[in-house]
Amino acid sequence: MPEELKPPMNARAESRTLERPNRKSVVREYAEALFFAVLLTVFIRTFVIQAFKIPSGSMENTLLVGDHLFVNKFLYGAKVPFTDLTLPAIRQPKRGDVIVFKFPNDTKKDFIKRCIGTPGDKIEIKDKVVYVNDQPIDEPYVKLDDARILPRSYSSQGIYPTGAGNKDNYGPITVPQHHLFMMGDNRDHSDDSRYWGFVDFDLIKGKAIFIYFSVNQDQKLAGALPMPRLERIGDLIK
Repeated sequence: MPEELKPPMNARAESRTLERPNRKSVVREYAEALFFAVLLTVFIRTFVIQAFKIPSGSMENTLLVGDHLFVNKFLYGAKVPFTDLTLPAIRQPKRGDVIVFKFPNDTKKDFIKRCIGTPGDKIEIKDKVVYVNDQPIDEPYVKLDDARILPRSYSSQGIYPTGAGNKDNYGPITVPQHHLFMMGDNRDHSDDSRYWGFVDFDLIKGKAIFIYFSVNQDQKLAGALPMPRLERIGDLIK
């Protein structure tokens, strides 16, 4: 009978070597994959889209406490980190946009409000009705739950900009260049431009686009397990 052919010992060792990937190369592959994943995440978060969570009720009923939303960062021109550079904008902010920005009095905080006035607009509030350039604007999104109307002569210890008035009767005042006038949709319970003035374009982070998740925080306050608001997921922010 013919003798069975067997590979030489060195050939079998070589075969086993080919079958076993080098441990260092595997670690390197995982490290590279992780590095590029982190790099892509940072790039998207910095220049494309960023997630935010709503912590207060100042934008009710458009946005509720517990809503998680995505913000478009490239629409108005994303800021390049650690520089004074801004990427070219697709368009400028316009009236009605819901915008995330750094709070002018403390830039470590992020605020979200609706743009009511753009550069050059004349803003005035008469008995809770907002006038832009002497015309009342249609605001179907506004929530009003305080029937009281503060008279124009009412002053709240100087917390409003000089000569502005109060939350129900305000202005007239003109929005300066490179600034926006911002207000919350929950008009009687919003800390906004009526109290602390205008928002510089340089503080803008992006335009809110849609809700990707929402949790009912009222249930948590009541001691119950907070449940998702499935009906709000995917809602466009208008």
